[in-house]
Amino acid sequence: MAMTATIYNIDIDLADSDRGVYESLTLRVARHPSESEAYLVTRVLAYALEYTEGIEFPGGGLSDPDQPAVWVKDLTGVVRSWIEVGSPDPARVHRASKSCGRVAIYIGRDTRQLLERFVGERIHRADAVELYEIDRALVDDIAARLERRMAFTLSVSDRELYAAFASGTATGRVTRHPLQA
Repeated sequence: MAMTATIYNIDIDLADSDRGVYESLTLRVARHPSESEAYLVTRVLAYALEYTEGIEFPGGGLSDPDQPAVWVKDLTGVVRSWIEVGSPDPARVHRASKSCGRVAIYIGRDTRQLLERFVGERIHRADAVELYEIDRALVDDIAARLERRMAFTLSVSDRELYAAFASGTATGRVTRHPLQA
């Protein structure tokens, strides 16, 4: 018998002073059985950090290789931003960069291994691909607090993240790295 996805209802009061975004987000996120808690948290943080009109978690999710973890579409349905989470394949990033105007990758661990995979690979507009590393300690702290229904405040200032929960806070940094293929 196949395992089914676990649904998480996450409310985030977002105050991103870096981008001037102040929103209350109500997310209904499906966690695939093969998805770790850390990956889910990184995916949710990427959504919050990229929040704009037209952002969504694609319907196919992890099981559809032609869809990212998160994307931003315009009103006509054209994908404007392709947002990956984790360690995507270089060929996948190449295709994404050719198909839409912006590609961002969020990783919740050391980027060194990911960057090593991209050395010598052909990536369309590699210099424009945005690679963000979220502090692993922050991802792990939020993952330890993960509940099927949860709420927290996420403040972003100078790429420093402050997550405030009823039980305490978690902090960490988002660092941008150049993708050199």
